[in-house]
Amino acid sequence: MKRIIIFASGSGTNAENIIKYFHERKIAEVTHVFSNNLRAKVLKRAHALKVKALHFDKESFYDTNEVLNILKDAKPDIIVLAGFLWIFPKKIIESFPDKVINVHPALLPKYGGKGMYGHHVHEAVVRNKEKESGITIHYVNEHYDEGAIIFQAKTSISEEDSAEDVAQAIHQLEYKHFPTVIEELLFAEKK
Repeated sequence: MKRIIIFASGSGTNAENIIKYFHERKIAEVTHVFSNNLRAKVLKRAHALKVKALHFDKESFYDTNEVLNILKDAKPDIIVLAGFLWIFPKKIIESFPDKVINVHPALLPKYGGKGMYGHHVHEAVVRNKEKESGITIHYVNEHYDEGAIIFQAKTSISEEDSAEDVAQAIHQLEYKHFPTVIEELLFAEKK
C-alpha cells in the first residue's frame, strides 16, 4: 500500500478529506500528519481518524535532522503540504525528489509567495477585481510557491463575491481535485 504523509498548520479540512478519500479506496493510506502548530485542529482531526499526529518545532525541522529522520523511517511515497505555512527545508526536498507537493489557493504565478496564504490570497483576489481564481497543485522547492505546476483548476468570480465566497469556491476545488491528483501521482507510470 502506498504511503502518504501530510504537513499542515491549521484546521486540516484538506487533510481530513485526503485521509477519508484514501481510506475508502484502500489503495494508499495517510500514515502521519505533521504540524508545526501545537494547537492546530489538524492534529485532533488526525487522531480522530486514527492517523499518527506529530507536532514539531523549528529546531527539529530546520536545525537538526529529527523530522527528516522520522520521514526517512516512515518511507512515504508522497509528502503532501495542505495548508502548511513554513518554507520546506532543502534537505527534505532533496531526500524525497519529486515527492513533495503543495496546494496553493490561487492560480500561480499570481498571488504566490511569502505571506500569500488563505484569506490573504482571497482578499487580494477580490481587491484586484479578478474575474477568476482557482487552485494550483505544484511540486515544492526551496522557494514559496515556485515549484513546477502539476495541475490547476479555475472558478469564476463575480463582482458581488466576497473573500469568504471565493474561499468557499476554492475549498470545493481543493476537496474535489487534491485527492485525485495525489492518486494520479502515486500511480503514474514511470517513463
